[in-house]
Amino acid sequence: PLMLAWYFHKHEAVLKFRHFVGAGVLLLVPFVLIAKQPDLGTAILVGAAGFYVIFFAGLPWGVMVGLFAGAAGAAPFVWTMLHDYQRKRILTLIDPTTDPLGSGYHIIQSTIAIGSGGSFGKGWLAGTQTHLEFIPERHTDFILAVFSEERGLLGNCILLLLYLLLIGRGLMIAAKASTLFARVVAGSVTLSLFTYVFVNMGMVSGILPVVGVPLPFMSYGGTALVTLSVSIGILMSIHSHRMLVRT
Repeated sequence: PLMLAWYFHKHEAVLKFRHFVGAGVLLLVPFVLIAKQPDLGTAILVGAAGFYVIFFAGLPWGVMVGLFAGAAGAAPFVWTMLHDYQRKRILTLIDPTTDPLGSGYHIIQSTIAIGSGGSFGKGWLAGTQTHLEFIPERHTDFILAVFSEERGLLGNCILLLLYLLLIGRGLMIAAKASTLFARVVAGSVTLSLFTYVFVNMGMVSGILPVVGVPLPFMSYGGTALVTLSVSIGILMSIHSHRMLVRT
């Protein structure tokens, strides 16, 4: 995102459609390399972060509609290129009971934990699915299932509200940024945070395939925490810089 933001900032005075094409090529290189690992989940997240930069730089709506239509049309071709385990993850999403002890185990156990929490949860350290070790990766990617079982629907609503406030504040900072570079960076950072939250919550609740995406500021992991903290620091810096420019 920072490289693409610099690219658009460099051509801000004469920004034309060919510059958007160039940005797309710059984004395509890391996307393809990561996808070839294979690590399609990370590749999609990197691609999304880069796309947000292009979007905030002023990509025409007609082009975006065309891109989404092209992506939908290419879906059958992409399906044939997926690895067997990637196809299995998608098929498991449709019906996890087809392999309840294998690829569907994560989704089944996490949805049981979320449902068993009820409205107000079972209480701190009182989750049976968690402490009887039915939930795999309960301290990292599936931390939301643990939280849901112990804090229930009310806790989830409060957590979701906090995320929405953070994302909303980030978008406000992006809208009021003093330069194109600041706007696209702030917008990309904020929507990347939204993507992490959406993908993780969707994965744990069974509406998206299982991928290795942490829940921001909740999942255990030093690298993710440092990265997210730096991202929030960038947002704060952009806001402070705007205040300095105004004064």
